[in-house]
Amino acid sequence: MSIRPRTPPLLRPKKPVDQSVLKQNRKLIEAIDRRGVLRGTLTLGALALLTGCDVSEEPSVQSALRAVSAWNDGAQAALLRSTHLAPTFSPAQVVKPPRFNAYYDIQDVKPVDGATWKLQLTGLIKDKRPWTLQQIYQLPEQELIIRHICVEGWDYIGQWSGPNLRAFLTRIGADLTAKYVYFICNDNFTESIDMASALHPQSILATKYAGAPITDPFGFPLRLRTAVKLGYKNAKWIRTIEVTNTFRPTFWSKQGENWFAGI
Repeated sequence: MSIRPRTPPLLRPKKPVDQSVLKQNRKLIEAIDRRGVLRGTLTLGALALLTGCDVSEEPSVQSALRAVSAWNDGAQAALLRSTHLAPTFSPAQVVKPPRFNAYYDIQDVKPVDGATWKLQLTGLIKDKRPWTLQQIYQLPEQELIIRHICVEGWDYIGQWSGPNLRAFLTRIGADLTAKYVYFICNDNFTESIDMASALHPQSILATKYAGAPITDPFGFPLRLRTAVKLGYKNAKWIRTIEVTNTFRPTFWSKQGENWFAGI
């Protein structure tokens, strides 16, 4: 009786890749690739090795991609330092007006009435009294001339000013040992950042651009502007700030984007 030699595992014919699975997981693949942590290494072959099975097996693809994405978030968090500052630029380099970006077209922006708008405060905050726009305008301002970096590949230099976020959180008695600062916006967009990023010296609640109040398309009356996050983390048209230890998926994290999204 003859014995047929076994084909080594790596030389066995591979099943065709299920393109529908790749399409479903495209956002996760792009999110990992954009961050560059494993750029050039997370190929379909690598996925097969990571999962121990063919990439067409959807649960394994999801599991591997999410594990790498979570590792990516952790690595970025470990690298964050309050003493590491983003480069700043001169007023002559500022783009006017700023570039519009949202998950919808500019014509779909719904203006906010600044006269009736109030910033609501919830969660681990001692003083939850709402703030009017005029009260926020009276706070000391910090100016940032920094580069806005979009995950889509474009960027521009912007000039933002408004209250320092750490100073504001301290003023309202927020628990600075909490894990997250969560934002709810007038268009029902949600976003959150880790507390360390909120306390970074280059994180502000912007009310002005190039010395003038921010206008409707760009986040009036209040938006987050932090130098340590990608553009989509900078929530616009903010109406509520919550300090919390509870993680909740946000608009873009539900779409498969990295949650930490540090630069």
